[in-house]
Amino acid sequence: MQKWIAQNIKGDKVVWAIILVFTLLSFLAVYSASTNLVYVVGKGTTFGHFIKHGFLMGVGFVIIYLVHKVPYRFSRPISKIGIVLAAIFLVFAAVKGTVIAGANASRWIEVPFVGVSFQPSTFAFVMIMIYVASYLAENFEKKPTFSDSFWPLWMPVGVTIILIVPSNLSTSLLVAFSVITLTFIGKLPMRNILNFLSICAVGVVMFYITAKAFPELLPSRASTWVSRIDSFTDSNENSSGRFQIERAKMAIAKGGFLGEGAGKSTMKNFLPQSSSDFIYAIITEEYGSFGALIVLLLYMLLLFRIMVISMNARTVFGQLLVLGMGLPIIFQAFINMGVAVEIFPVTGQNLPLISSGGTSIWMTCLALGLILSVSTSKRNKEDNLEKDKNIEDVEEELAEGIIKGIHKGNAEK
Repeated sequence: MQKWIAQNIKGDKVVWAIILVFTLLSFLAVYSASTNLVYVVGKGTTFGHFIKHGFLMGVGFVIIYLVHKVPYRFSRPISKIGIVLAAIFLVFAAVKGTVIAGANASRWIEVPFVGVSFQPSTFAFVMIMIYVASYLAENFEKKPTFSDSFWPLWMPVGVTIILIVPSNLSTSLLVAFSVITLTFIGKLPMRNILNFLSICAVGVVMFYITAKAFPELLPSRASTWVSRIDSFTDSNENSSGRFQIERAKMAIAKGGFLGEGAGKSTMKNFLPQSSSDFIYAIITEEYGSFGALIVLLLYMLLLFRIMVISMNARTVFGQLLVLGMGLPIIFQAFINMGVAVEIFPVTGQNLPLISSGGTSIWMTCLALGLILSVSTSKRNKEDNLEKDKNIEDVEEELAEGIIKGIHKGNAEK
């Protein structure tokens, strides 16, 4: 077994260990918090939710394993196809107008025969970050102007964000923030970034004003966004946002330093989304501030390893890809934990690798697989960064590989 692991499991061992620890924590937390879905919502059984989470995490590990075995350079041409597919999925999800329990569920697409919901926004998030990393690597020393980068960079980013906004405002803002962070690290001229940031700021303000003035344009989502923002600055406990925050704070207060014990949370039965959006509050109640701090430190350790892997990558694209895949995971984790302690308004963002979910787990695993793929090829301290291959060269190499595979299959027949 050890020999097989040594031969087949490559990449940063610390990242693999962090993933395993998070997986163990996720099983404990999801199994405990699923009683809310069973006894309050009346959906399924605790064992059923446990098995479903096991299936999702199992598929996630398969994704990590397969992706980390593939050279990361092939993600460059795939991202160009991926952002087009993501746009199609987002439009389809918005047009079909699904309603679940009386709420707009246009952010999801039900996968037939599997019983799993596919969230196009998470897929779009990963694809656009790969695409941005690829563009920045190609133009690392060219210093393009805003007009030069408008069509190849900002237009795909802007369209993706606009398509995500109607179904998931917080994710669209997270995409924008992640892209801005990556372009800053990728040394894109500051004027380009400020222009895009100004456009985003104006768009957010105009969108909020429009949603406030004309809520009938997006009946369920607009009212949800407005109420979440208003409740963050309002002390009225009758609002839905305040209800969730107050219950989360009660769970944290009950936990103390060492917590109530595994599975002994009581607030999970009163806190909506206790197995997803507010699972950090339940972890704090059951394992105390000590357990909550351990979770925070694990994310900090993951951030540290992301930085190390990025610095040791052989190419500029490898460096930017690791940051583009890793930083959004850390941002999302901090946002989720910040919501539980009322640093941020309620956003609906899961706690990566711990919360229950479907495609959110798989897309996080896809991102981690790419990070591990980069980590399999380290640069020595005395080596300079290798020159990135043009994306056209990678596409040609990928096409040749596919053609060879087809010819080999025909020859075997």
